[in-house]
Amino acid sequence: MAKKKKEKSASGTIVLNKKAKHDYFIYERYEAGVALQGWEVKALRAGRCQLVDSYVLLKDGEAFLLGARIEPLQSASSHIIPIADRTRKLLLNSRELSRLFRGVQAEGYTAICTALYWSRHLVKCEIALAQGKKQHDKRTTEKERDWQRQKQRVMHRG
Repeated sequence: MAKKKKEKSASGTIVLNKKAKHDYFIYERYEAGVALQGWEVKALRAGRCQLVDSYVLLKDGEAFLLGARIEPLQSASSHIIPIADRTRKLLLNSRELSRLFRGVQAEGYTAICTALYWSRHLVKCEIALAQGKKQHDKRTTEKERDWQRQKQRVMHRG
């Protein structure tokens, strides 16, 4: 009798920061590991995470993820006190860290977290070097998106 394999989801994405594409011009992307506690991994498997106001802080040659909320499960262990929005260390190599530091030093650039996803059994964070959009840039992006949608409708109808 053959064992049934556990079905995997099509993508390993845990959570996306959709607001980031609306608020920022994204230039470079980096992949970083995230130092997590056991209860956080279990909560991520349950999909209890938000990246809305998260950003990456670069300090003393290290990178930290601030503002990401991982809500603890009800069944979290009783001997620990889970903190939902604690600062988490990001694991990058020195070359990537130096590129990020140089990018953030430039006027108007920042490092943000755009996604958390599974890479095999590890949780990875997608970091983007981004520049904030002005209000008129956001309007232009929205108009372009609407125009592309209308164009697709016309092409589909023939």
